[in-house]
Amino acid sequence: MRADEPVKVGILISGRGSNMQSLVAAAEQPGAAYQVAIIASDKPDAAGLRWAAEQGIATFALSPKGIGKAAYEAAVDTALREAGVEIIALAGYMRLLSGDFVGRWRGRIVNIHPSLLPLYKGLDTHARAIAAGDAEAGCSVHIVTEELDDGDVLGQARVPILPGDDADALAARVLVEEHRLYPKILTEFVRR
Repeated sequence: MRADEPVKVGILISGRGSNMQSLVAAAEQPGAAYQVAIIASDKPDAAGLRWAAEQGIATFALSPKGIGKAAYEAAVDTALREAGVEIIALAGYMRLLSGDFVGRWRGRIVNIHPSLLPLYKGLDTHARAIAAGDAEAGCSVHIVTEELDDGDVLGQARVPILPGDDADALAARVLVEEHRLYPKILTEFVRR
């Protein structure tokens, strides 16, 4: 990546965008390694899109319903490229990307996942960690590959599982660490 100007990042979301907001806040700091060029979502009514628009950040929204995965991903790809995006950050984006899409952006898509990968890929990570009797849980930032939550782990944060924890309580504590970890790791990643 270039050292002379911030790397353009596109963030994909599906919901409220709390991790997106932490990435945007880091991008607004003096000397930031990246800038957020566009926020895109598969949910046109996502709360995170409204927040991004209020901040003056370019947005793109399209539901894949009725047009199919290939057409949807082609439209997202076009929007990202037109915005000059060099790196994609998934932040609560709840769709699986096709092998074709991942291939076009190989090594340039990162994701935050709410478990200590390789443990608990997919959904219900907090409940699964509690049910397994784990002493700790956490989050991981990883490179996106064609396999679900399987790319190289770039960084992790650990959170103890406390007596009496349920999935919601644990998720809330892990989310705090996600907001700290993701901007740090994305900054390191774009500076490589």
